[in-house]
Amino acid sequence: MRRMKLGMTAVAVLLAGTLVACGDAGDDDDDSPEVAAEEDCDDKFEEGSRMADLADAGEIAIGNRVDQPGLGQQDTPDSVPVGFDIDMAKLLIADLCIDPESDSVTWTEATSEQRETFLQDGVVDLVAASYSITDERRALVGQAGPYMITGQQVLVPADSDVESIADLEGQEVCAQEGSTSLENIEAEGAVGVPSASYAQCAEDVVNGTVPAMSTDGSILRGLAQQYEGDVKIVGPEFSEERIGIGYSKDYPEMCEWINDVLTEAFEDGTWEESFNAHLASEDEEAPEPPTLDECQA
Repeated sequence: MRRMKLGMTAVAVLLAGTLVACGDAGDDDDDSPEVAAEEDCDDKFEEGSRMADLADAGEIAIGNRVDQPGLGQQDTPDSVPVGFDIDMAKLLIADLCIDPESDSVTWTEATSEQRETFLQDGVVDLVAASYSITDERRALVGQAGPYMITGQQVLVPADSDVESIADLEGQEVCAQEGSTSLENIEAEGAVGVPSASYAQCAEDVVNGTVPAMSTDGSILRGLAQQYEGDVKIVGPEFSEERIGIGYSKDYPEMCEWINDVLTEAFEDGTWEESFNAHLASEDEEAPEPPTLDECQA
């Protein structure tokens, strides 16, 4: 069982765009790092802080994705989800002396359109759901990180002649409704088609309803693994997505805590272990961890 000690800062590098060839992405049988709850949270957190309240309650609610192989996938509503995003959430849960595998954790599906609302309304305490950090979102909620930097690419049928987003000008390209991916598709001249889920987009590509879908390369790698042989990822990245953890602006003290836990994961190898378990291919292993943003006053 892994124990955690808080530490320093880390160095940054973009998530290599060459991590396109799908090897183990989405294969969650299961090299995930083991994460055990800390045993003593007495006086660990400042009295009155949100972390102290959560540790005292011994319960926490997490907003997560259920349809993104490699990042956040959940087979049944009662099961514990798996993926790289989920591992980052588990590290935070464990730091509060809560067992991340226990019934003390409520895992709640949070779609792209629901994430800010869920945090503002207190439906969840944290969001770990391929949550791109943007100025617009930071006006509504807190976002700590990034713990991953990726970029938007294109998923097409395996026999498609499309080589990049440039070849899709004026054509329909699917993406999750409420995501930044739709805005980026439109900016590149394609026609964005909103869908209820990334899984539905991938299915629509496979059955020919749309010629392509587009979102972060980290998400596409998992979907390409799921539909291996039927689809392929093409083109260079045409956006930069900085993936972080969401929290309520009512609790700004959570930012430094999240950054401390992520920093320790960078330094003790847990972050790398998780990345290699869920996202790396046979040819490419984990890049250097990104540099965390300073917490805003």
